[in-house]
This record gives sequence, structure tokens and C-alpha cells, in this order.
Amino acid sequence: MPSAMEGPEGVEEGEILRYEETEDDSVSPTDLSELLKEGTKESHDRAENTQFVKDFLKGRIKKELFKLATVALYFTYSALEEEMDRNKDSPVFAPLYFPLELHRREALAKDLKYFYGEDWEEKVQCSEATQHYVDRIHHVGQHEPELLVAHAYTRYMGDLSGGQVLKKVAQRALKLPSTEEGIQFYTFDSISNAQQFKQLYRARMNALDLDKNTKERIVEEANRAFRFNMQVFDELDKIGRSLPEAAQDGGFPVHDGKGDLRKCPYYADKLGKAGSSCPYHAASALAKQPLVQLILAACVAVAAGAAAWYLM
Repeated sequence: MPSAMEGPEGVEEGEILRYEETEDDSVSPTDLSELLKEGTKESHDRAENTQFVKDFLKGRIKKELFKLATVALYFTYSALEEEMDRNKDSPVFAPLYFPLELHRREALAKDLKYFYGEDWEEKVQCSEATQHYVDRIHHVGQHEPELLVAHAYTRYMGDLSGGQVLKKVAQRALKLPSTEEGIQFYTFDSISNAQQFKQLYRARMNALDLDKNTKERIVEEANRAFRFNMQVFDELDKIGRSLPEAAQDGGFPVHDGKGDLRKCPYYADKLGKAGSSCPYHAASALAKQPLVQLILAACVAVAAGAAAWYLM
């Protein structure tokens, strides 16, 4: 991992954001970042409890469904980044314009090429739920650019947080190459320190010249963005139920956070075998051992951290 003064391999000096410029000042309850954090908590909870997200966190993701989710992301980010480009000089959005660091459209195109082949553009189409989301993004970008902040915030901050956990879940569950084909979406080569970048991004949001009413509208729009995401999740979940079950031998066991070791996807009782093939639980009695309790706690923390921030 490069330091704040170093760029990742393949990025020339001067092309990567200088994170040492980040100021980690104390925030105020009236700052936009805090208003968004507090004002979207309920939406966070609902989004992380959709069946699609819960299954994903457990490593239960079918490849065909993951491909369709990638298609939905492609159309969503194409719309978002088109409107961000349109408003890159607007004072209500310009400070949050980081195309080199954040834009995902090109990465998603690479993922779709990996999954669908060279002619992927002829094989994919925007779903109904995704189209509603796309239409709203275009409306905001063309008529209410200040609300574009809400859509950028809910997408990119999630990608840099829980999205990094889901990257590993998908890679292991779907047995994707270690060279990261199929998950380029989650790879931010031009960001050397995600935590510092997020601090900078929030500081830029808080510095926007916005009145109280506009901030409230941005929070409302962020909740709307969550609803669009949940509609896409529900659509994917319905499609997923119609797909045949596929073996998840390479699944990455992420605990569901409810403390029941029997819910481990490799737990012996669930598999109907004597003893246990779960790499963490050799026998049910072992669950009482301190090491296993520590592993369980770590699994719970990972799942909670991913769900709290990742949207789709």
C-alpha cells in the first residue's frame, strides 16, 4: 500500500490526490456529513436487511445474479458520472469532483467484458428498477445539481467502506481470479488511503456553501437514493429465486451476526455429516473455546461493518 506521498504502481507522480492536505477538523451537528450520517441511519438499516444484501454478506451469491448486479451498477454509474461531468464546474458540486480517484464506469465495463465477453454491450440491458434510479439521477443532474451530492455520497463512500469487504466475499464465493478480473469495480488504484480520502471528501462536503433548507433536501435525496437501491436489491432477489442453486464451495463464510454458530455455512449439522467440516468449528463443543469465540466476534464485526456502509 503506497504512502500518502506515493502513487500506486502505474500512476505517475502528480496524478494522485495528495492526502496530506486533508484536515481532520472536529465536525458540527449542522455539518452536511453529520446530517447525512444521522439522517440516513434508518435507511441504512433497511438496506442492509434486504435479502440480497444479507445473502451476499454470507457469501451466498450466485454468479448469474452477481453479473446482473454488475450490469445494474454499470448503468447507475454511467448516469451518475455523466451528470457529475456535466456539473464539474458548478459551485454546488465542483469540490466533490474526483474523476481519477472515484469514477467507476470504466472499471465496470472491464468487469462486464470479463463476464459477458467482447460483445458485452449487446448482451446487457438496463432493468426496470435500475432505469427508475437512472432517470432520477439524470433529473437531478440537469435540474437540481445540488442534490447530486446525495447520490455521489451514498455510492462512493459505500464503495470505499463495506464495498471492500464485499470484494473479498465475491472473489472467494465465485472463485474469481486473484488478479481481480470481475471485481475491478471495487478497486481504486488512484486512492492510496481510503480512510484519509473519505475524511477529505466529507470535509469538502462540509465546506459547500449551502443553506439549511438545501442541506435538508440533500438528506432527503440521500434517503431517496437508498430506496432506489433497495428496489434494485428486491428486483435482483426475485430474479435470484428463479435461478438454479449453484454450489458455493468457494464461499467466504461471513457470519450473519446473530451469534448462532450453526448458521456457519460449513457447520457439520447443517451439512448432515458427523463431526464438522467447517474450518472454524471442528465440533459444536469447540464453540465454547476462547479462540472460536474470538473468530465469531470477528465475523460479526466484518458483517456489520460491510452492511452498515455498502449499498448494492
